[in-house]
Amino acid sequence: MSGRTSAAPQSEPMSLIFKIVAEAEWRAAETQGAFEGSAVDRADGFIHFSTAEQAPETAARHFAGQTGLLLAAIDADALGPALKWEPSRGGALFPHLYGALPLSAVRWARPLPLGADGRHVFGTLDG
Repeated sequence: MSGRTSAAPQSEPMSLIFKIVAEAEWRAAETQGAFEGSAVDRADGFIHFSTAEQAPETAARHFAGQTGLLLAAIDADALGPALKWEPSRGGALFPHLYGALPLSAVRWARPLPLGADGRHVFGTLDG
C-alpha cells in the first residue's frame, strides 16, 4: 500500500465497468456467490463488459427492446489480471473478464428499464 494510510480518504475514483444482464441470471449468481457469465459469455470464453461510454450502444445492439434487464457496476481494479482490454467494435477496447465475476467486485446493480422511445434508460453511471 505504497504511500496510503488506512485513515486517508480515497481521492482517486474507482474505475467502473458495466454488465448488462437478465435479472434472472443475476439473481441466480447472487445465490451462487459469483457470476459465471451469460450463455453468450460462456460461448465466447469470457464475460463481456462495457465502459460507461460503450454501454448504451451495447444495449442498443445486443439487448434492443428487452425488458427484465439489470445494469451492474463493477470495480474493474478489483478484477486483477483476469480482466483484459481487447479490441472489438470498430477497434475500440472493451473489458473482458477471463473467469468468474466475484460479487465482491460489484458496486451496485439496478434495473435497466426501457424508455418511451424503446431505448434503455441508463441514468448516471458513477459510483
